[in-house]
Amino acid sequence: MRRWLPPLANAPSIGRVALAIAFILLLPLLVMQFTDEVIWDLADFAVAGVLLFGAGFTYELIARKAGNIAYRSAVGIAVAAALLLMWMNLAVGIIGNEGNIANSMYLGVLAVGIVGALISRFRPHGMARALFATALAQILVAVIALVTGLGSSAPIWPLDVLIATGFFVTLWVGSALLFRRASAVHPTQRRPSHGAA
Repeated sequence: MRRWLPPLANAPSIGRVALAIAFILLLPLLVMQFTDEVIWDLADFAVAGVLLFGAGFTYELIARKAGNIAYRSAVGIAVAAALLLMWMNLAVGIIGNEGNIANSMYLGVLAVGIVGALISRFRPHGMARALFATALAQILVAVIALVTGLGSSAPIWPLDVLIATGFFVTLWVGSALLFRRASAVHPTQRRPSHGAA
């Protein structure tokens, strides 16, 4: 059976990913020259660079060997959702502000997806289950925040948590459905028949 995680010998070009990230990071640098609305320091660029590089490299590593577009699209959506979840938490926070310790619960959401992906060995059917579980973890964080009143000092509480939860659950479920589609069309997911039916 084919392994879904490509060997490191066939790893994507680090240079290509780094070049794309450098280009993206030039945008806020240029904007800072013309407005005071964007103020990034070296730490901001470093964190953004690490997040973007991690997302780009992860996508390339997992999706580049995939045989169908459904699988690549599913990986792209899942990686983008993880990147946005981290970025929003670091920039402004979802529960209250970025300093609210309750936002660390979202690390658990990402952990569910990562552990599920590793257990499934990146096979589409297992990835679909992992992403459905990630969506449930996202909902669970929102329920905990709403029931306990975490972040209730935010100006638009609880609407901010509900909107963010709906957005991310849509991404996780969309990715899961694409993985399910990929498992239906990929030949390695079909069991060979032995003997006549």
